[in-house]
Amino acid sequence: MPIFAAIFYFALVKDHYYSYDMLYWVLVQVLVFTLFIPLLLFYLLVHYKKIDTIMAAKVSERKIPLVANCLLLLALILKVTTKENLPELYYFYAGGIMSSLIALLLVFFKQKASLHMVAIAGLTAFVLGLLLHFQIKSTLLVALLLFCNGLVATSRLILKAHTYDELTIGFFIGLLPQLFLLNYWL
Repeated sequence: MPIFAAIFYFALVKDHYYSYDMLYWVLVQVLVFTLFIPLLLFYLLVHYKKIDTIMAAKVSERKIPLVANCLLLLALILKVTTKENLPELYYFYAGGIMSSLIALLLVFFKQKASLHMVAIAGLTAFVLGLLLHFQIKSTLLVALLLFCNGLVATSRLILKAHTYDELTIGFFIGLLPQLFLLNYWL
């Protein structure tokens, strides 16, 4: 979702501030920090038998990926999307760190939250905040994001990957930090 957030951000604010060079380099760095490095980490964790599959189905298998996610998002906001150059993305990724820390805390209590729901709920809140911030009317985009929330939840239930409670917890873990941080950049 971090790359989708960056894409939505630049698509929605394209007329406001940024050059194509900046857009390109930010997107490349977001891809490296939030897609390529995590994929490599998951491959290593599976290879060295720290987790059974890339899905990390067991609650205990989520510790290392969640800590790594926090560290990678922290590196991203300190080096790429700083508060000075990209404040909206900075706060989105800061909300991602908060969500990951909450999910990590739940792991220590043997509680599993749907990380897929965390991600889609956080993205939805962020895009809604962008629409408000830049006074853009897009009912279709709002409907599409809400539909995607439903699709993600339904797919997780069909795959029997989560219970209703885990989906609900994941939704609020993704949503609430983003809503809290809206106060800082709206």
